[in-house]
This record gives sequence, C-alpha cells and structure tokens, in this order.
Amino acid sequence: MIEKIKQEIKNEIEKSILMKYESSAPVIVEEPKKASQGDISVPVFTIVKALGKPMPEIVSFVKNVIEESPWATYLEEITPMGGFINLLLKKSSVGKRIVEDFFSEEHFGSSEIGKGKTVCIDYSSPNIAKSFSIGHLRSTIIGHSIGNILEKCGYKIVRINHLGDFGTQFGKIIYAYLNFGDKEAVKQNPVEELAKLYVEFHELAKEQPELEDKAREIFKELEQNNPEYVALWAWFREESLKDYMKVYNLLKVSFDSYHGEAFYNDKMAAVIDELKQKNLLKKDQGAMIVDLGEAYPPALIQKSDGSTLYITRDLSALFYRKNTYHFDKVLYVVGNEQKLHFDQIKKVVDLMGYDFSDQIVHVNFGLVLQDGKKMSTRKGKTVKLEDVLQEAINLSLTYIEEKNPDLENKELTAEKIGVSAVVFNDLKNYRSGDFEFNLTDMVNFSGQTGPYLQYTSVRITSILESVDYHELTAFNPVFFEYDPAFEMLKQISIYKDIIEKSAEEYAPSILAKYLLNMASLFNTYYAKEKINVEDELERNTKCRLIYMVRNVLNDGMRLLGMQPIEKM
Repeated sequence: MIEKIKQEIKNEIEKSILMKYESSAPVIVEEPKKASQGDISVPVFTIVKALGKPMPEIVSFVKNVIEESPWATYLEEITPMGGFINLLLKKSSVGKRIVEDFFSEEHFGSSEIGKGKTVCIDYSSPNIAKSFSIGHLRSTIIGHSIGNILEKCGYKIVRINHLGDFGTQFGKIIYAYLNFGDKEAVKQNPVEELAKLYVEFHELAKEQPELEDKAREIFKELEQNNPEYVALWAWFREESLKDYMKVYNLLKVSFDSYHGEAFYNDKMAAVIDELKQKNLLKKDQGAMIVDLGEAYPPALIQKSDGSTLYITRDLSALFYRKNTYHFDKVLYVVGNEQKLHFDQIKKVVDLMGYDFSDQIVHVNFGLVLQDGKKMSTRKGKTVKLEDVLQEAINLSLTYIEEKNPDLENKELTAEKIGVSAVVFNDLKNYRSGDFEFNLTDMVNFSGQTGPYLQYTSVRITSILESVDYHELTAFNPVFFEYDPAFEMLKQISIYKDIIEKSAEEYAPSILAKYLLNMASLFNTYYAKEKINVEDELERNTKCRLIYMVRNVLNDGMRLLGMQPIEKM
C-alpha cells in the first residue's frame, strides 16, 4: 500500500511536469533519512536541475501536485523542508487499507511478474558414490529457496538435480571395486565403501601411475555401454540416491528431474557434430577445442582419446532443457569458482548462433567456513551433511528437554527447529560471500537465527489461542496510529515488494533479513503493548495485527525452506 502511494505520487508529479513544462525530469520518492521527518520524502534537487527553474517555484509546484493527487486523502501533512517535501501519512487510514488488502488477497504477497514464464533451476547436484557433504549444503538450500520465491512470483519452476553420475572417477571406482572391493561391504554401506575405494585407488595410483590409464580406459568403455560397467554404474547410482534421499527428506527438498551427466551421454554427439558443421571445432594437441578469442581460454570439448568433458555434457544438457522445457531462464546454483565455466558456455552458445545466452544465469555462492577455513573435512574425513543436520536436531532436542520437557512430539519439533536453524543460518547471508558455520550459535533462540523466527511465530500463536478472538472480527484502526504497530503494518505492506526483489536478485537473504526485522518489531510491540485487554474492539484490533504478522513470518519461512511450528 505505502509503495503504491509512493509510486502513484511519482507518476502524478512526472505527468504534471510534462504537462506544465513540456519536459521530463527524474522524480525520486523515498523514505526520509530520519523517521521524525515523516513517512515519505520527495527530493526536488533533481527536478530543479533538469528543468533549470528556481527551487521555490519547483517546491511550490510539487507540493500543489501532491495536494491535488487522489492519494492525498492518505496524507496527514505535506511539509517543505529545504530541498525536500516530506509527507506524513494518516496512520489509521493507511493501516485500515493495509489490513483490508491483506484479508482480501487469497495468497498475500503473491506476484505475477513471472506469469507465463518458465525457469529451470539446476541445484544440489552431488557426486554419486561420494558422501553428501556439507559442501553441497549451499547449492541445495539456496536453489530450493529461490525456486520457492520464484513460484510465489508466478513462474513455472523446473527443479533439476544434475547428479554428478559420470566422468573419469567412475573408471577409478569400477577398477577399485573389481580389483580390491568387497561386494558385501558395499551392500551394507554403499556410499561410504565406494568413497573408501576411491581413496584407495588414488593411494595405489601414486605408486602405480599406469592405473590412471586403466581407469580412463574403463570410463571410455562405460561411455560405449560396456554391459558389465553399466550394470555396476547403475547399482552405484541407485544406492547413492537412496542415501541422498535421507538428506533431502530432512530438508524437505524435492526435484522434478534427477537427470545427471550420464543422461546426456547419447546426446553429446549431436552437439559435437553441430560444432563441426559450424566450423567451431579445432584440433589442439589431439584434443578438440572451441576457440573463444582473447577474453576466455578455449573450451575443451573432447579429449585426445575421444572421451568427453564436463562442458560437453553441460552444453548437451542446456540444449535438452531448452528444447524440452522452453525455459525463459536457466539458473545454475553453483559456487563462485565456476564463473569461468559458465562464461565459456555462454560464449559457445553465442558462437553457435543462438540468441539465448543471456537466459543462462550463474547464481554463484561462497564457501562454508569453520574457524575461518573451508569446512570440507573433519580429521581427514568428509563432513557429511546428514551428520551436521542430526547434530543440530540433537542440540534443539536438548533445549526442548530443558525448557519444555512435556512438549508433545518433541522429537519432530526438534527436527524442524534444528534443520530450519541450519537453513536460515545460510540464507541470511548474501549468497556470494563466505560464511562461518557454528552450530551452537545457529540453534540459539535469540539473535539473528531461525529458532528466533520460529519462536516469535509460536509466541503469536500462543497469544491468539489464549484470547477470545477471530481474525474476521471488527477492528478499529485508531490503534494503528502508534509505533511500533504502524511500523509492523508498513513492513507487512511491502512483503510483496520484498518477494519480488528477492526473486529479481536471486537473493533469499533479502527475505531473511526482512523476516528478522518483522520479528524484532513484533517483540518490541509485545513488550510495550498489552494485547489481551478488556475492551473487545481494541483486543480484536491488536490480535488482527499480530495474526497478520504471524502469517507473513510463516509464509516467509516456508519460502526460505524452513518449517514453521505451533509449539516449542
């Protein structure tokens, strides 16, 4: 509502400038630097500069336009102050409108900016036969949250788990399994045993370098559908996926496609043929490359032994997705270090004569750190994401046992708190930066944490259940005239704008910070205001307000991939 008032005032001023001065000028409508100066501010410096007119004339003109605007009914005061015109809103009128808008919308905060558009999101993508490590945490939850936010904006989302289920490493694992693997051990604990075999292969290859050639030969035969190797590969893949589903089930993450690199094995020849036909392939020391000019290193498409590379499979996947899903955007939620890879893909697409390279978006992210170092190993072993999530769940259960030991379903509640704590701790940080991982801090029920948001929602639920209130009862907007009640309403009114900005920047952190601010405003309000008062109209008004706050908090948490709860 407030953003709408700002936009309409901006439109009225621009239209009036054009009519009076037969010229255009940049018009800014913003919040004042100090809250004491009002709710909206119109700086006139830019208009004065563009029109070359005296400041007093422009101030008077703009003030008059605002006074005659249809939206002036929502304004209490219009005050010129130096080179600014500051506007004070009629809090009860604006608050009433915000409440009415909230309850008139079926899904508050939904947007149509993506209506009729399709976005493919490639995220998570763990490597088969390796543990689902903490290193895949960021891609998984950033991608999942972006998908939720874009869906809220009306986009059709295709969620793709591009599994790392092909490549030379499978030649190594198959060699190791056939030569010194234990079938029963692999059956008992597939991913851990296969990862162990992979490590053993590398240790052995240090003394016997010729094993690397044998592994490459096995992988080449796998590409050519050697039945024995394909059967082993399929078994390794199936067992790995079963293991990964434990993590996805905890995170409540799902996908529309699990097509990994192997799916494109029979689709790469067409891409290579097209590159040949368009005279883009060049031979370089036996390998086939695409020269990308001075800006980037050449794209290596095919090795000298005829086997393919990651970029070849990614190009095949890209064209398959364009032809199958007809995407308007394809997002790759992958670490910062892959920037060159996606720059090369976009350049190859351009050279091939296609016009959709600008639809390819690398949604980059930084590292997970512990004590300032990359959190990838613990005492020489991979840090398994499932173990980390379980640790967070156990910490949450300990907290519940201390504070509310008689809580029903406390194990399930602890799971929701622990997993959501890990998710929120990541998403509150802007994705491109590194962030520090500290489980004890993130499972804290105060401060900038997921449990703090969940606890705030639970507190509101408890209040609403303890008073005689129904959300459709009468209310009196006079009780919205005081802060922080009106500040909460202002935040509620911009929820849709926050969702759209988070979508446009592929930045869940924008939404996360907004939710923290909303929770903080509520807790300040609750400390100042008694809600369960005797006066029915006042009680209903206050309950309606906090009901709205809880709905926005819960909806925002769901978009981030968190799980709201009712009791804790």
